[in-house]
Amino acid sequence: MIRFLQPEWLWLLVLLPLALLWRGRRGAVAAVQYSNVSLARQVARQTRSRAGRWVWLLPILAGALMVVGLARPQFGHGGANVQASGIDIMLALDVSGSMQALDFKVNGQPVNRIEVVKSVVSKFIEDRPNDRIGIVAFAGLPYLVSPLTLDHDWLQQNLSREQVAGVEDGTAIGSAIAACANRLRDTPAKSKIIVLLTDGMNNSGKISPNAAAEAAKAMGLKVYTIAVGVRGDAPVPVKDQMGNTQIVMAKVDVDEDTLQKIAAETGGQFYRATDTDSLKHIYASINGLEKSKETIHKFEHYQDLFAWALIPALGVLGLAVGSEQTRYRRLP
Repeated sequence: MIRFLQPEWLWLLVLLPLALLWRGRRGAVAAVQYSNVSLARQVARQTRSRAGRWVWLLPILAGALMVVGLARPQFGHGGANVQASGIDIMLALDVSGSMQALDFKVNGQPVNRIEVVKSVVSKFIEDRPNDRIGIVAFAGLPYLVSPLTLDHDWLQQNLSREQVAGVEDGTAIGSAIAACANRLRDTPAKSKIIVLLTDGMNNSGKISPNAAAEAAKAMGLKVYTIAVGVRGDAPVPVKDQMGNTQIVMAKVDVDEDTLQKIAAETGGQFYRATDTDSLKHIYASINGLEKSKETIHKFEHYQDLFAWALIPALGVLGLAVGSEQTRYRRLP
């Protein structure tokens, strides 16, 4: 970001068009005053270059650059210390293959689970501008989408790029909780929560959900669990040997008992979402959590750029003076 530390100097730029207008009305300074201009006109036709006609513009350009330099342009890096009212939140999102199931609807049209989840989570992030939020996605393994950050624009960009089956397929609930807990372990926030969303049963990972829940509790973390999707059969898109996509009914299930135990163990809550509206209400409910104040330290540094204007200004001014005294010198 570029800013001007003393922008009031920029008002001087208004005087430059006035100088151009004044010179145009007055005309060029006469090099030779003579009662009969026919001889002077003949001499003017024999000039070797027209470049000298523009030499008078160089001091005006130099003046404009000097005014910009006096306004103290600066280039900013980072931000400043801010007082944030919020909590640290890690979002754990299931991106396993079953999240392609088309059992959710938007405007009456079937939409897969992952797209609905991304839309609802995006709104959740918008509603908490003062919270540091991070994202861990998981299937057979968890991976970091974004660390805890207040840069929600960058967070939203990373969220929008998430797709199913980006890693080894499966559902590693315990490993996802552990990955989120590791990100929250050393943060100074007084309130830290994990919001875990899944549509399956733990069948991957090296850490069991119960062990991960106990570790989260020991760290003072609350885990809010959300089970999404219908139970039983759901329409799922699959590709045949020819690469064509077909919709088939496949059996899907979610381990509600385990998710309830995780929430109870850590002091969080368990939610069940079977359609788009219920999922929105769940995240709205979580959005009503208590908030605590803390100071977030952000790096800020401004680099002065006035030299980039003043040095060229001196160069242009020197070129103008040198030209008028040598090649384009006007003789009386």
